[in-house]
Amino acid sequence: MVFTVDEVFKALADPTRRGLLDALFERDGQSLGDLERGVEMTRFGVMKHLRLLQDAGLVTTRRRGREKLHFLNAVPIRLVHDRWVSKYSEPWAATLSDLKTRLEHTMEKVFEIYIRSTPERLWEAITNPEIRSKYHFGSRIESDFTPGSSFEMHHPGADGLLGEGENLEVDPPRRLVQSMRALWGPEVIAEGTSRVTWEIEPVGDSCRLTVTHDQLRDGANDQLFGGWPMILSGPRIADVLRDQSTRRPNMTTTTTTITTTRTTTINEIRSVAVTVTDQDRTLDFYVGTLGFEKRMDAPISDDFRWIEIAPPGATVSMELTPTSTDASAGVDSGIRLTSRDIDTEHAAFKDRGVDVDDMLRWPDMPAMFTFRDVDGNTLYVVETE
Repeated sequence: MVFTVDEVFKALADPTRRGLLDALFERDGQSLGDLERGVEMTRFGVMKHLRLLQDAGLVTTRRRGREKLHFLNAVPIRLVHDRWVSKYSEPWAATLSDLKTRLEHTMEKVFEIYIRSTPERLWEAITNPEIRSKYHFGSRIESDFTPGSSFEMHHPGADGLLGEGENLEVDPPRRLVQSMRALWGPEVIAEGTSRVTWEIEPVGDSCRLTVTHDQLRDGANDQLFGGWPMILSGPRIADVLRDQSTRRPNMTTTTTTITTTRTTTINEIRSVAVTVTDQDRTLDFYVGTLGFEKRMDAPISDDFRWIEIAPPGATVSMELTPTSTDASAGVDSGIRLTSRDIDTEHAAFKDRGVDVDDMLRWPDMPAMFTFRDVDGNTLYVVETE
């Protein structure tokens, strides 16, 4: 990150921002909700102060699962000190650079999904190249999956390898740890080697699959890990396993049996909920900034309204639900929106000041990007034809 002395002084000039830095000094790695509880201010106000601190390089953030954690970075303050106090600025700069390198934490991404299957069949879905290609956007993983062996990731439409690595730990059908080096483009090649851990845990008649992608450089290219939600979420693996079970009449396990004799009158998804701290403020963001339409705004009580919004022409709407003891804002909503012209939409989001991430592109899959609303809720926009 490039920051200026003016930005550092501006960030430190406000007592609220100094208080946030004090809070991180006392306990580093706090979420937005943690920091919000320590000040008499709205969540949106705290977010604005944190953004100024981030722009000055005084605060860095890392994702841990669904949480975005904030960390104090004292290097800019030390650099300001050295500019006027130290007579030996060059040795100090070298020392600080070395200190930063040694103390810098790596980034970690954690993804989790429950799948109705046995551990053995889920393990096969991860290690069998034919099955893997059905939910991994056509990519095949070739390996004998023994400890210390190598693996290669291929795709029929690619000229060369998409990735390679080593099987560090192999404990079927529970745990697979792999080093991974992405090779599909110069941006990801420059990131070097990271680590992916697959963990399968039986839970009743299902399995909890946890994928941890760690040893990533802080601020690593989103292409390395941004595709995991699309690979794991929704019906992809579940559909593949169900399809495989119909081809195996001699299987004795019944844990993946799908009952089809029940009937239902349910025929559509009406809406999905987004938890917000201020319904009016969030309504203005989605309608005024993003161009959504308001479809319902009905008072339910003195402090609650039923508000639904949606992109023009969409069938499913989004309900703006106030926060409660059981539901908090600032989370990964899991909601996937679609756009026929994703590059234009991405540029428009940036022009309107939306908190938007870089575009993500992988072979044989639609482009996508993520953004956050005024409450810090993460949503996805995926390209469609």
